[in-house]
Amino acid sequence: MEKVISVSMGEIALKGLNRGYFEDQLTSQIRRAIKDIGYEKIYKEQGKIYIEGEESKFPIMIKRLKKVFGLVHISPCIRVNKDMDQISKAAILAMKEGKTKTDIKTFKVDTNRADKSFPIKSPEVSREIGGLILKEFGDISVDVHNPDIYIYVDIKQNTYIYTEKIKAYGGLPVGTNGKGLLLLSGGIDSPVAGFMMAKRGVDINCVHYHSYPFTSERSEEKVKDLATILSRYTGKIKLFSVNILEIQKEINAKCPEKEMTIISRRFMMRIAEEIAKYNNYNGLITGESLGQVASQTIHGIGVTNDAVNMPVFRPLIGMDKVDIIDISRDIETYETSILPFEDCCTVFLPKHPVTRPRVEDIRKSEETLDVDKLVKEAIENMKIYSIK
Repeated sequence: MEKVISVSMGEIALKGLNRGYFEDQLTSQIRRAIKDIGYEKIYKEQGKIYIEGEESKFPIMIKRLKKVFGLVHISPCIRVNKDMDQISKAAILAMKEGKTKTDIKTFKVDTNRADKSFPIKSPEVSREIGGLILKEFGDISVDVHNPDIYIYVDIKQNTYIYTEKIKAYGGLPVGTNGKGLLLLSGGIDSPVAGFMMAKRGVDINCVHYHSYPFTSERSEEKVKDLATILSRYTGKIKLFSVNILEIQKEINAKCPEKEMTIISRRFMMRIAEEIAKYNNYNGLITGESLGQVASQTIHGIGVTNDAVNMPVFRPLIGMDKVDIIDISRDIETYETSILPFEDCCTVFLPKHPVTRPRVEDIRKSEETLDVDKLVKEAIENMKIYSIK
């Protein structure tokens, strides 16, 4: 009788001929998440992945595994041989451990006989174990519809008994769906956008824009902190830090004030696209939500898109602010995001920004600027950080 951790895969089970690739990527992500904790073995068995290690380390392992995209449930298990006597003893032990955690009055045994060579069918296994539990514990009863606790029995090459299905984030393993460059500000939205795209299997790197010395160095440190929190879900992140103060000065001097925000945004997209092309990233990611601010109207987003040819992903586009905040709290970026350090968007902020810009008007205004030179110089002077 041994203790192991079982992890259940979600969408990966539907991947057909590509399933092996996704499982290998997921196993790699699991190793990355817990390698510093230490484990003895990771192996696959009939649709699930199992982790052997010291039971005392299971709580911290589970906390890490919850952040691995591709997993839907995590369960501490008792592993025994395919023997009814051992299975019964393990089920009684699982019930004892479950009763120490919460007040339990009812239970149900749920058996899954994946190995059809096992001679006793699932309903019979459940009935036999249920009878033994009723005999062992006189203060509980069976409830097949809404029990306080389930005793799960998975009969495979080995047999696994468990009572918990700890929910994870699901999604796809990071790196199985290309690479994206996230425009990471110091706000609430962009870290959530990065999280959501990583959940869909995108390998995330980030670009941040600042206006030092008009903005403080501490505002850049705040973004590094956000990238560090994000890296708990995504793995290693490359952070490109770009000073756009000279670009903003040029726009302020030569373009209509009301167009300051939208033209600045177009420069950010151009710079991000050049960085993405050089590093073979497949698309850009932003935290824009439709109508949230002046540059995020449907007209503003259309004009912003006009500046680049690369796909732009906006996973928050139809979300309310309160929903975005809920996710930011859950992934632990919120408290950092609300720290009161200014970002580059507050520099030369127009009193009345245009909310219904037209592409032809913005292009005409940009004719007064040496766009290529400004983009090139900003990239040449950028800093690159490795975030782990």
